Formats: sequence, structure tokens, C-alpha cells
Amino acid sequence: MSIAKVSEVICSSPKSFEDAIAQGIARADKTLDNVKGAWIKDQKVEVKDGKIVEYRVVMKVTFVLRD
Repeated sequence: MSIAKVSEVICSSPKSFEDAIAQGIARADKTLDNVKGAWIKDQKVEVKDGKIVEYRVVMKVTFVLRD
């Protein structure tokens, strides 16, 4: 039996949503063992002078506590 837990992670990137997700997963993997997946809960952009300056994502990261 496996036991999994979900942790909410908020991350950002000046490049893209994909980069923000990749950075968030990479950072979560440094702290959490057995990261298995993520669900993107929300996406937002910060706009300044009519241009996107930051991409933000809120995601739920799933990791296994025990196999």
C-alpha cells in the first residue's frame, strides 16, 4: 500500500508558464522525496506597461511517503 501527500507550491518565471512549472517541480524535488506528479491549479501573469513581466503558477505536487 502506498501513502501519498499533496503540497501546494507557488512559483514564477519571467520566461513562461512551462519554465515556472519546471522550476517549481525542481525545487519541490529538492525538499520532498518521491515526487510523482503535479496538478496545475491556477495560472496568472503580472503585467507592467502592457507587457507580461512574470508568469505564475499554483500547483499541487504529489509525493509518496511510503510504498
